[in-house]
Amino acid sequence: MNTEQQQLDVVKKYLNLFFSWHKLIIGCLLSALTVGIFIYLTTPKIYQSTASIIYQQQKINPSKLSQDEEKRIDEMVNTVTQQVTSRTSLEKIIQEFNLYPEMREKMPIEDVIGKMRTEHIRISVQRTKGNVFTVSYQGPDPRVVMRVTNALASKFIEENLRVREERATETTSYVQDELRMSKESLDKKDALMRDYKLKYYNEMPDQRQSNMARLNALHEQFQATQTNIHTLEQTRLLVSEQLASQRGRSASSGSSSSAGAVNNDLAEARKNLQGLMARYTPDHPAVKRAESQVQQLEQEAASRPTVTRHTTEKVAVSPPSSKGAITGDFAIQLKEIELNLKNLRDESENLLNQIKTYQGWIDTTPIREAEWVALTRDYNELRKYYDTLLAQSLAASAAESIEMRQKGSQFKLVDPAYLPEKPMQGNFLKIIMIALVLGVAGGLGSVLSIDLMDTSFKNVQELESFLNIPVTCALPLIVLESEQQKHKKTAVLWYCGYAAWLLLLISAAVALWLRGTIII
Repeated sequence: MNTEQQQLDVVKKYLNLFFSWHKLIIGCLLSALTVGIFIYLTTPKIYQSTASIIYQQQKINPSKLSQDEEKRIDEMVNTVTQQVTSRTSLEKIIQEFNLYPEMREKMPIEDVIGKMRTEHIRISVQRTKGNVFTVSYQGPDPRVVMRVTNALASKFIEENLRVREERATETTSYVQDELRMSKESLDKKDALMRDYKLKYYNEMPDQRQSNMARLNALHEQFQATQTNIHTLEQTRLLVSEQLASQRGRSASSGSSSSAGAVNNDLAEARKNLQGLMARYTPDHPAVKRAESQVQQLEQEAASRPTVTRHTTEKVAVSPPSSKGAITGDFAIQLKEIELNLKNLRDESENLLNQIKTYQGWIDTTPIREAEWVALTRDYNELRKYYDTLLAQSLAASAAESIEMRQKGSQFKLVDPAYLPEKPMQGNFLKIIMIALVLGVAGGLGSVLSIDLMDTSFKNVQELESFLNIPVTCALPLIVLESEQQKHKKTAVLWYCGYAAWLLLLISAAVALWLRGTIII
């Protein structure tokens, strides 16, 4: 109970204190209002206007034609912001709208542009609205602020198109230059490979199998030719022996009868045929020629009559025509054999040269294979790089075409800048509210300060606590009626003064509001 009583005493103490000094609190409040109105009137009004711009995706399939659709909007906004807020761009806007005339007289244009860029222009991305960002400008004239904001927004759209077109053109030019150099390198490599392959075509690894097959065939053909040569040489030897034998018989038996000669020739031919058949097959050319000779002699012997002395005598004086024919036949046969031998030897020599050539190609194939691998080692990489650049060139050309036709992603003005009605700096209600709070706080603080500095005793308890002596009697303050009247008059004067002060402030504020000086 004592605690509650103490708390009530403290509350009553401060209420009495504030009530006793309420005139001071009201004076501080009115003074703060007066200072607030003065500050509002003397503070320059800063207006802000904002334009909203959206990043609009391109209408054509971005996966095929655009190379930078997935870039973040922050990067694009920063890139275009550098262009819009450049010295040249801002200087044109300052000259066009005659901004900062007083500042330009006192400061270099670079400082004016820097102040405009850092303090008066605001560019921000609104995450809650998707690909939307705002461009704001601050200034003392609301109409100029609106026009400058719209100009900045238009600059953003124009610079975005220009930057994208330049980027697409530069990309296309770079890719095409790289493609041209890559094609030149690839063409040179193709030419080297083509010339090398034409020069060493038969020695290339892919010809090894065919060369081996051809070499084996040539070896077989060479062996067959050698066999034929050996056979013809033996046949030539036999025919030569027969021709010599026939010529010897013709010289020794020149006077014998033709019938006997035919019989002798037939017997000799049969003997020769038997010898050939013992060595060769029936289809051998020498055997067939011997058979033909035997048949011819048999026909000639059959056509002649039985040999008599008379006929023998007649024949003895007649020329040995049949023996000469046989001798001539052997000579012709020998010439044919010689001719065939010559042809076979030429063919054998030709085959041997071809065998040496093919064997040389096969022997040098490993060398050519190593050289070919070294020559074509980087060809596949060059081809892949060329194909990649070709695809990039096509994509860059398509993207450039889109940008030139303004079909690509671009900035679009959603909300143009509006005419600001209230200043963002120099808000009347805000200043007045701050003044009221500061006035009340100043009045209460002053009262508390006065109370802290007052060392007099306010009640009996303070006196007893200070003296440690109980108080037996306390007399109240006796105020005379004349003094009370005087105090009332003084209070009325204070209240009237405060009322006049407040009325003056309200009247001045209303008048200034009607004139447009104060904007609520």
